[in-house]
Amino acid sequence: MLSPHPHGINVAVVGIGNCASSLVQGIEHYRAGANETIGLMHYELGGYVPSDIRLVAGWDIDRRKVGQDIADAVFAKPNCTTVFCETITPTGAKVKMGRLLDGVAEHMAEYPDDRTFVLADEAEATEEEVIATLRETKADVLMNYLPVGSQKATEFYAECALKAGVAFVNNIPVFIASDPTWARRFMEAGVPIIGDDIKAQLGATITHRVLTDLFKKRGVKLDRTYQLNTGGNTDFLNMLERKRLASKKESKTEAVQSVAAERVEDENIHVGPSDYVAWQNDNKVCFLRMEGRMFGGVPMNLELRLSVEDSPNSAGVAIDMIRCAKIAKERGISGPINPAAAYFCKHPPEQMSDDDAFDALEAFIAG
Repeated sequence: MLSPHPHGINVAVVGIGNCASSLVQGIEHYRAGANETIGLMHYELGGYVPSDIRLVAGWDIDRRKVGQDIADAVFAKPNCTTVFCETITPTGAKVKMGRLLDGVAEHMAEYPDDRTFVLADEAEATEEEVIATLRETKADVLMNYLPVGSQKATEFYAECALKAGVAFVNNIPVFIASDPTWARRFMEAGVPIIGDDIKAQLGATITHRVLTDLFKKRGVKLDRTYQLNTGGNTDFLNMLERKRLASKKESKTEAVQSVAAERVEDENIHVGPSDYVAWQNDNKVCFLRMEGRMFGGVPMNLELRLSVEDSPNSAGVAIDMIRCAKIAKERGISGPINPAAAYFCKHPPEQMSDDDAFDALEAFIAG
């Protein structure tokens, strides 16, 4: 078992929700080989193990989290993900009041407090304050876990990371790394960025991609397909506001289209969130259907139901993205880190097949 890295990785987090909870629990769970390494794609990556990751700063807008140590805030409502590591060592980093902007959809106010965000009565963070915190804590990486559709809020924190010289990992479907203007700015500033829109370890999109690629490799013409998802966390509640979904649908749809033998007509592909089912909590259920034609034009169809705990499903990927961002910084690589983005994200600057992305990622890690 490897010893912890002498320097470690200082991580700041925007949005102390279910995904952050799973990430923080996971760092503790895998600390110095306390448990088996089941569930990790890489135990060691670039000389770093999961327990080398230190949470040094966090921002949220919920009154139940602001002012709490990150180790406590990850268990506060409305978080509802599985608790697989009950005791977390205090981080010493208290959650600060974040910047609201477009981070909370209006309809969220109509739901019970345990299910939705409860706005803290504190002054919102300024750009100068966020940058100062990133510098004071010597943050290496800033993780963006804002709700889907938070365009302005994501741009606010991306700007802060850029000016503070902190690597930015964009886990949500707001296009920063894959936007040429933002990509160029990160490149010119000498700051790495990985994004956009994290793929789960084994979720709906990666499963859909692999099956679409299988159709292509086996000579089956894919005529029609849908992916319908339900869940009961704040992510699904937030996404009831359809206006917030444009980039999400584009991200998920392109992730599938990019590996198809030929593009499926728009009216014959539907990939996206379907509905909010409160009692599912952080469990996500995907209903997948693919219709195609085989030898002789003979029709076939495939139906699949996938049930996963949504947030832990992304946390192992996030641990790898953090470490990739850190080693990119150490090597003086700036702008979008394409191998990591292609393997870990739904909407990277450069789409690759999963096999090619895996090879490119391993080559990048090996230096």
